Amino acid sequence: MTPPVETLRTDVVIIGAGPAGMLLSHLLAVDGVASIVVETRSADYVAARIRAGILEHSTVELLRQHGLADRLGREGDEHRGIYLTWPEEKHHLDFVDLTGRSVWVYGQTEVQKDLVAAREADDQQVLYECGDVALHDLETERPAVELVHDGRRVRIEGRVVAGCDGSFGPSRASVPSGVQQTWEKVYPYSWLGILADVAPSTDELIYAWHPDGFAMHSMRSESVSRLYVQVPNGTPVEEWSDDRIWEALAVRLGHGRHGWELTPGPITEKSVLPMRSYVQTPMRHGALFLAGDSAHIVPPTGAKGLNLAVADVALLAPALVDLVRKKDVRRADSYSDDALRRVWRCTHFSWWMTTMLHTSPDPFEAQLQLSQLRWVTSSEAGRTGLAENYAGLPIGF
Repeated sequence: MTPPVETLRTDVVIIGAGPAGMLLSHLLAVDGVASIVVETRSADYVAARIRAGILEHSTVELLRQHGLADRLGREGDEHRGIYLTWPEEKHHLDFVDLTGRSVWVYGQTEVQKDLVAAREADDQQVLYECGDVALHDLETERPAVELVHDGRRVRIEGRVVAGCDGSFGPSRASVPSGVQQTWEKVYPYSWLGILADVAPSTDELIYAWHPDGFAMHSMRSESVSRLYVQVPNGTPVEEWSDDRIWEALAVRLGHGRHGWELTPGPITEKSVLPMRSYVQTPMRHGALFLAGDSAHIVPPTGAKGLNLAVADVALLAPALVDLVRKKDVRRADSYSDDALRRVWRCTHFSWWMTTMLHTSPDPFEAQLQLSQLRWVTSSEAGRTGLAENYAGLPIGF
């Protein structure tokens, strides 16, 4: 016997309980718009996903404005800029001097903790471990999301559905193929990323071009380092022992040069991350609005993924408030175009950083990359352009 369907009603059904979905829920609640958040994964899985670690100036300001940055202010690490290096050269780009804007090292897992705590304090309804999630009636005034939760069938009806469920969630796939357009670039390399229980060997992030391949030294805290090396696509993580990883990092990052030394430590996590750029348009179809990875993916070189999702949500929240509370459709109608201006800017910047720093077998391309690096580090216009994009343009750009 088919169990009866339980019907719930709200203003906005949010699919995805990651940072984009939880932040959207918070911003809507501030203006009295109710939401129910639907998530296919468990709460523990979502909380443990290791993703971005760099927050733009505008992201931090938005979190502060809405009372979500207390722990960030205590435990986060503000950075003025980055180092760009290649053999025999090392240059510091000071974003604050160039643009008046800094960045913060604060992991996505920490942002997620803060958002979950804020939503739990507000008794936000979040349904985790949902199955058979399907979107219906998106071209009507009463869209719905149907799912299975705790063994019961549930139908959630709302005014709007917000797809914040990433690349492989049901929201992106609910835009009809005859409506959507997609652009994608798959890069011919990946990142082997590690977490290590060792204090960072650098005061600022290091982005390194090297003939053996790109390397990056980042950090998560005063005692945890995050590092990456460029590897071919399809590389099994088992091919890289701890000793091999530290040796490659030392060579590529310039251990022993410019008075700098890399300190190795116990590696607690390894993973291989393929690199791609992806944009799907439009970011709205009827009552469905896409935000974050459900609409676009960027390679992590430019530190844009989480920040771009936050910028989407910062535009989407007031648009939905106007739509639900005032029946004013103007910002909702312009949301996709408004968001895509920033999406394409960040997509270009991420592509530019990626192709400038990741080496290929082509010696001609290598010389072009070195020429670009020399220009970026020696020209005030070059330094300012990189700083402006990395530290982040104002939300609404």
